[in-house]
Amino acid sequence: MLNWNIRSHINASMPKDFDQAFKSYQETLNSSEIGFFHLPQNKELLLSTQAVYEKFKHKKYFIHVGIGGSALGPEMLLKALGSSKGVEFIFLNNIDPDDFHRQLKKVNLKEAVIYIVSKSGTTAETVAAMSILANELNKVGIQENQYKDFFVFCTDPEKGDLRKIGAKWNIQTLSVPANVGGRFSILTPVGFLPMLFAGISPEHVLKGASALQNKLSNKSECEDFFKLATWINELHDQGIRQTVMMPYSSLLKEFSAWFVQLWGESLGKDGKGLTPIPAYGATDQHSQMQLFMEGPEDKTIFLIEVEKFQHDYELKNNIPGESFELLSQFSLGTLMRAEFEGTLAALAENKRHVVHLKIPTLNEESLGQLILFSECLTVLVGQMIKVNPFNQPGVESGKKYAYAWLKSHS
Repeated sequence: MLNWNIRSHINASMPKDFDQAFKSYQETLNSSEIGFFHLPQNKELLLSTQAVYEKFKHKKYFIHVGIGGSALGPEMLLKALGSSKGVEFIFLNNIDPDDFHRQLKKVNLKEAVIYIVSKSGTTAETVAAMSILANELNKVGIQENQYKDFFVFCTDPEKGDLRKIGAKWNIQTLSVPANVGGRFSILTPVGFLPMLFAGISPEHVLKGASALQNKLSNKSECEDFFKLATWINELHDQGIRQTVMMPYSSLLKEFSAWFVQLWGESLGKDGKGLTPIPAYGATDQHSQMQLFMEGPEDKTIFLIEVEKFQHDYELKNNIPGESFELLSQFSLGTLMRAEFEGTLAALAENKRHVVHLKIPTLNEESLGQLILFSECLTVLVGQMIKVNPFNQPGVESGKKYAYAWLKSHS
């Protein structure tokens, strides 16, 4: 089970009125307008995705088209848990023409399934990518009446351009619940379909999320969770407004990128917010850690420890040299543990503010817990700093001006 522990010279305390804070938080999570918290119980979403997978499971390439929450979550899942079915994954998550060219050169489109993910169905970058892929299909002899054998859509259950196009072309279309925003959508078909193609068990990811859900629904079991959020809020009020997410695992590097969008887009509003910084250990001990350790005291640092790696390598060797002789007694996993413990001790010595997250091992269940923990903490901190974590007016403003520019140049 995921554990967390605050390590700071500033003590954590409960909210002044914990009963009211807990009640308000539960009302938010149980609101009909907010759906992410109860996704582990929505069996229909997985069943519909499994039916689509059965139709396309013979495909050799999986092209995932999306941006922001429509892509960061699936990419994180694939990096963290790997792929065991031999399918090659292509993520088209930006509109860089050179990268597009490089990515498409890898693919035989006649053997590909193309997953178009956009909650609104109107995201400019996704529309552009789909247009290009339709043209490329035409070049290899695939016509519009055959698109149903290559495209799968994932969008709003009722509205948007993708929903209309899917009906017109008879394309299999999966749904993101209307009350689940893009950056909270990883435990929906957005993440399920790539998981199934990779051989990752969505059931086990949901099982992990459900275990943490039960803990955070019980007032007597989630006091430490509220202490953590209150502590972050108190640091925020003191000007400590940067949040580092640093897993000690290369496989969780993309988890940091996913967290950056979740935290930044949810909490950065009304002149308030906590700026997220992605990092991963032990690599960033040799770069950003200098800043984290001895730079301005304006950061809260989340360190994720993987207690037991699934594989390990002995470092025993006959190479001359003091460092080689010392390491010869240990394994690679033990060295990672030493690096982690050394960082914890040095950060404490420098009076930095640290949250120590620990998972037993990196698997579907522990990742499901990390996902729901991050989402719930984002919402609770938003409640405490008094911002709405579910909208993104700054993002929408940029989209509006981008479309206005295009129209003025058409």
